[in-house]
Amino acid sequence: MIIPVRCFTCGKVIGNKWETYLDLLQADYTEGEALDALNLSRYCCRRMLMTHVDLIEKLLNYNTLERADPNTNINTGAE
Repeated sequence: MIIPVRCFTCGKVIGNKWETYLDLLQADYTEGEALDALNLSRYCCRRMLMTHVDLIEKLLNYNTLERADPNTNINTGAE
């Protein structure tokens, strides 16, 4: 889904580090080097970023309102 704002275990703010983490990974940093560059030393915070799965794009495929033809009536019940 979306990256949590805070670490579930210690409460440190980590939500603002997600985009930077992805940028560092694209710049050929290893996961450990990227987390060290972000000053994430606690293993609880490190696992929050390392194990996060960004599912929002996959979930948008199931949004029926986005795929519906604008010329068709969504309400199919009797009026």
